[in-house]
Amino acid sequence: MGKMSRNKGARFEREIAHLLTDNGWPATRGCQYSGGADSPDVKATTFPFHLECKRVERLELYAAMTQAIGDAQGQKMPAVVSKRNHADILFTCKFKDLLKWLAEQ
Repeated sequence: MGKMSRNKGARFEREIAHLLTDNGWPATRGCQYSGGADSPDVKATTFPFHLECKRVERLELYAAMTQAIGDAQGQKMPAVVSKRNHADILFTCKFKDLLKWLAEQ
């Protein structure tokens, strides 16, 4: 991965952390504070989903979700937050996880 791609990804992770924080779920960019390769992209203790952030034009959604599942280690529900140029940010999770979360609200 090139430096520009890493920078774009880091900016997107910060953007997601700010959006979560602004909406009541305090968050930080995971690697920024934990430093390890296994750190979450965005660390948000009170947010019920483990987020895998992808800022790409062509997303391999199932590969990204597989990564989120592995990284979540069963502790949180896995989800992918993605964005491509000139498009809205999307949130993808397992439908059964969404139903479970909604039922708890």
